[in-house]
This record gives sequence, C-alpha cells and structure tokens, in this order.
Amino acid sequence: MVMMMMMMQQQNSSAQPQPQPQSQSTASATAATANNSSLRSPTTAAAAATHAPRQAIPIAAAADHAIGPVVVPISVEPPVATTMLPRVRLSDVAPYDGAPAGPYLKAVEALSGSLMRHNAAVIELGSEDAAIMRCGLEAARLYFRTKSQTVGKGSRGVYMYRAGRALEDWDSSPPCMADIFRCMGKAARAALFAIARHLRLRSDVFNHLLDDTPLPANEVSSSVLVATYSPASLQNGKGAIGAIGGGKPAMNGEVEKGLLTLISSDSPGLQVCDPNGRWYLADGGSAPGDLLLITGKALSHATAGLRPAALYRAAPDFVSCSNGGGRTSLAFRLMPQGNAILDCSPIAAAGHVIPQSYVPISVSQFMDDLSAEEDGLCNRSDNTYSRCTICSAEIETGSLVPNLALRAAAVAIKQEDDRRLFHNAALRKRRKEMGDQMDPMRRSNRENGDATTTDDGLNRGVQYPFSVNEKVLIKGNRRTPEKFVGKEAVITSQCLNGWYLLNIIGSGENVRLQYRSLRKILNSQTIEDSCPSHQVQNSSS
Repeated sequence: MVMMMMMMQQQNSSAQPQPQPQSQSTASATAATANNSSLRSPTTAAAAATHAPRQAIPIAAAADHAIGPVVVPISVEPPVATTMLPRVRLSDVAPYDGAPAGPYLKAVEALSGSLMRHNAAVIELGSEDAAIMRCGLEAARLYFRTKSQTVGKGSRGVYMYRAGRALEDWDSSPPCMADIFRCMGKAARAALFAIARHLRLRSDVFNHLLDDTPLPANEVSSSVLVATYSPASLQNGKGAIGAIGGGKPAMNGEVEKGLLTLISSDSPGLQVCDPNGRWYLADGGSAPGDLLLITGKALSHATAGLRPAALYRAAPDFVSCSNGGGRTSLAFRLMPQGNAILDCSPIAAAGHVIPQSYVPISVSQFMDDLSAEEDGLCNRSDNTYSRCTICSAEIETGSLVPNLALRAAAVAIKQEDDRRLFHNAALRKRRKEMGDQMDPMRRSNRENGDATTTDDGLNRGVQYPFSVNEKVLIKGNRRTPEKFVGKEAVITSQCLNGWYLLNIIGSGENVRLQYRSLRKILNSQTIEDSCPSHQVQNSSS
C-alpha cells in the first residue's frame, strides 16, 4: 500500500511541469498582443492590457522567454481637428435705431460666446456683400497669377491696400479693393459694436480710436486690407511670410496687433488656438461669403484683457484646396489711429475689474512695444547672425552689446511725451469748462466796458472795449490823477496795450489813461445830469 502511494506521488510530481509550455505560449501570445496593440494606438493597448488573463507570468520569466524584438510605443501628435464655429449674420448684429430686438440680442450673445470658447467667430454676409467678396477673391487670384508670370513662378504674393492713398502711375492693384474695403470695414465695425455691447458698454465706446467715416480729404486710413496668394507649391509652411500676409512667421503662431481682423478665403488654411491651448482648423467650413473674426492686442488692452488676442497660424497642409491652384485670402485689419489713447476707463465705469498692468498708453507707443517684442522673439529663435548696415558683414548676435543708455533715454522721452499729451488734454478740458462758466460774466463786463481777468490767467479780458470818438466817464484807479476822476472825456486815439488818448470835456486837456480806469456812459440822462453841475461849478468859480 505504501509502495502504491509513493508511485502515485512520483507520477503526480512528474506530471506537474507539463503545463509550463502552455504558460509560455500564453505569455508569448500576450506579449505579441501587447506589441500589436502598441502599434495600433495607446487606447487599444490599454484595452488589451485590461482584458489580459490574470495568470500572468513574472517579469523576470517574461524577460527570459522574450520572443522577437521589443517594440517601444511612439507618441504621435494628434491631427488638428476642424471646429464648426457658430455663424452670426451681419444683418442681425448690425447696429440700428430703436429698442434691441430678439435677433440682435441672440446674435451679440452668439458672437461673444464663440470668441470666449474658440477665440474666433464666423460672420455670414448678405447676398450682395458675399458676391463682392467672391469677385474680390477671383480678382486677387487673377492679379497674382498674372504678376507671377513676370516675377517668377512659385512666389507668394501680398498686396496691402489703404483707403485714401494715392496710386502712382507705376503702381497697380487688384480690382475691387475699394469695394471690399468698404464691405469688410462695415462688418468689422459692426462686430466691434457687438463686442462693446456684450461688455455692458456703449456700442460706440471705441469710436475715438477709429478713423472718421468717410475719411477726411487727403487722409490715409489706419486700417489696412491685405490680399494674399499662396501657391500650392508653398505648402507645409515653406516660404511663408505670415499666416494672412504682412506679418512675420512664428513657430508658435502669430498675434494680431490691431483691434480685430476679418479673413475671407477661397479654401481652408488657417488654424486658431482656443483658450485651452488646442489648435483647430477655423475656416474648414467657411464659404467665400463668410468672414472669420479674430481679436487683436489693441482690443485686449482697451478691454483690460476681457477680450484676449487670438493666436493663429497657417495650416501646414492646405493642399486640399478646392481649385488645386493655391489659396487666396483677403484680410481686413481694423487698426486704431496712431495718435489715439488706449484707455480702460470705460471698462472700469461699467463695473469690471482692471488689473494694474493696463495703464493708458498711446497707440503709437503700444505698437512700437509690440514690434520690439516681436523682433526680439524672432531674433532669439531664428537669427543667429545679424548683418552690419554699413559694411554688410555678418555679426554674431550674441557678441552685440545693447546700448542701455540709449534705450533708457528713448523710454524717458516716450514717457515725457505721454505725460505732456495727457497734461495738454486735461488742460484743454479745464479751459473749455472754465470758458463755459466765464462766458456770461465776460458778456456782462463787455456791456459795462469793464474787462477783468481770472486769477489763473486762462481767460483774459478785452483790452480795447472802447472806440475812437466815444464819450466815456473817468472812474479812475491808482495811476489816475485826482483832478480827472469823475470827469467826462472823448477818446481821440487808441494806443498800445489798452491805453487811450482822451480829451477832457470842459477843460480841453489831453490825458493818456488805460481802459481799466474808464467806463461807458450808459444813457444820455447821466450826461444831462452831469453837465449842469459842471456849469454851476464853473460859474461859482
């Protein structure tokens, strides 16, 4: 019996190692499944790991029995998605007289909501304006294609149009630029009005920053219309000079400097970064009659950061053009005037909190600071060498020594100019207010022939309130002799600095007195009353 039990134990012990190949095959299959899943996607690999059998072998055993090469998962940047932005009709958001209606309130809310969620919005034009935009895009495409035949194939074309600028004889431009400028300018102002209304401001609160409509004679517009053409050969960002033309390309995107920008194109090709840092194709579902709206740095400063500037860039693969011949775009940049002041006081008056960094600043200085910052970023990222302006020799940028004294002097001059600008504006306002208060007083003084000056010297009295051959009464002052006080005289001539030459009635003496010592005779009764007294005095003497 004992012998039989020992034989059964030996059989069981010899039979136990047999399932080992099965576990090895299971481990190999599990490793192969994990490798294949890592090649497909990280999500599929995670799912395969979740559903793997629980009888997993130890890590050391798996390393000893590894079959085939070890595959390391590679992280690939996810493709840029296309976001369908809310569409707002220009007819719904355009300002009008009267009480606000439901479509206007909904359009303002939709426009501002799209800017807050996506940093961009789409404005849908009417049929007439859409036809103008399609005509402008076709005209710009034909213009650049014709010009490329003389300049060279494969070159990118950019044309900037400003209203009021006279064209020279040798200067040519794409057709319909003036009509497109008016059409997009109208849409840009309507969008700016809607943004102001959503911030609980007057719709025209930013009008002092804009050009007058229409422009005065011989004045060039601050806003600019940029027509851009990019051939299909310049894909993947090669040869680009900015996403919408006129700017400097940047690896991390571009930022608009002005108030806002409207973009119309014949094919997709512009990406925008949303507030979460995600890039998306903003004009993927836009038609030539649609305008893509993005806000700029100037509006961000004027609203104390409530409407931040959008970050955009050219799509690296816009080869999916509908026409296959490149991409044409029209961008309208609504720019503030150079002599205007970016001030956040209306934002504070509306109850919003203003950070201390948003101080009043002139537009010219604001743009200069942005340009200097942009140049510094470009120099640090792209340019290792700079070129001398005299001998054209290459100089290493790191060896250049900044002129700190010149920079400090330039900053001091700008600060002094801004201080004078604000001081002069406040002084003009104070003079106007004091002038309005002093007008009734000066009018009464002129009627009485009495001219006085204010203590601060802002409003000066009339120095010649009397005319020649006019009869006056000498009231006298500290310089007037006592014998002439109370007598009447006739003005014979006018002298400098408010002095008159008088002929005393009765005695015939000539005396030179200032206008302050004289007074007009109000009526003839005073003269008749004073004449007998003089006759009595003369007879008594």
